[in-house]
Amino acid sequence: MQPVPSSVPEPVPFVDVHTHFVTEGYVDAARRAGIAHPDGMPGWPSWSAKGALALMDAAGIGLSVLSVSSPGTHFGDDAAARALTREVNEFAADLHRERPDRFGHFASLPLPDVEGSLAEAAYALDVLGADGLAVETNAHGVYPGDVRYAPLWAELDRRGAVVFVHPTSPPNGEAVSLGRPRPMLEFLFDTARAASDLVLGGVTARYPGIRWVFTHGAGVLPLLAARLELFARILPPAPGAPPVAVREELGRLWYDVAGTPFPDQVPTLERVFGTERMLYGSDACWTPDAAVLAQAASLDAAPQPGGTTWRELTGRNARRLLGERVL
Repeated sequence: MQPVPSSVPEPVPFVDVHTHFVTEGYVDAARRAGIAHPDGMPGWPSWSAKGALALMDAAGIGLSVLSVSSPGTHFGDDAAARALTREVNEFAADLHRERPDRFGHFASLPLPDVEGSLAEAAYALDVLGADGLAVETNAHGVYPGDVRYAPLWAELDRRGAVVFVHPTSPPNGEAVSLGRPRPMLEFLFDTARAASDLVLGGVTARYPGIRWVFTHGAGVLPLLAARLELFARILPPAPGAPPVAVREELGRLWYDVAGTPFPDQVPTLERVFGTERMLYGSDACWTPDAAVLAQAASLDAAPQPGGTTWRELTGRNARRLLGERVL
């Protein structure tokens, strides 16, 4: 007796814009720099392409755009940071060449070294074929609205580049986190701090060609958008700067839903910024495999957006962001 074909269609694969990798060389470099417990976490995760593909298959993820997570690639020395950044970018580019159907790449930059970042951005985009660039919410206390970054943003604006902004520990992070891992709370606040710095500093308006991607449902930003808008109206703008349209500028950013999308994160993000720039993110390998699977299942089990699904909606948005890469 032949089995009866199922009438239930296979779910549309996720496009994962927020997934990480580490290499032995990268972790060794971080440990030599004294980073044994990154951002207050117990230790470093392990990663392999084979393991990543197995997790992707189990969660229904078609394409993963890889990036290096916090604490980035700059551990205090510009020359060492440039070399380490090139090493991890070459590694990810090799993976993409081997499996272009499964792996993309947001290339790291050695910020706050602007000169080195300009050179690496050109190499990553022109030679390695990176899908975009990855930066941290701050680099040794320098936030993205800082005027020192203007040459980099001008170049990335000219290129229409995607810039994936991943959270990291804020200055004095050990003190304000009260001994708890910084990803629990501080990452969500630093996301809001970096996004608001870009908007209030006029960077998003000045360089509209850059497509900024923020993580974890924008952190606490949706809850603070109205407050930022209020203060932007009552405080005088910087000399020579036009008034900032806070809600409009924040609405032009892209946001992934890594973390705990339901029951609160996605509905809040949707209510404040809509769904047209909402993306899927797993946050593997820093998120354990079981939690990645549970997060994907929560999106499938949640009330679906009208006329579509969260998989389809975030996948369409990813195609709009990344273009032919994920067609």
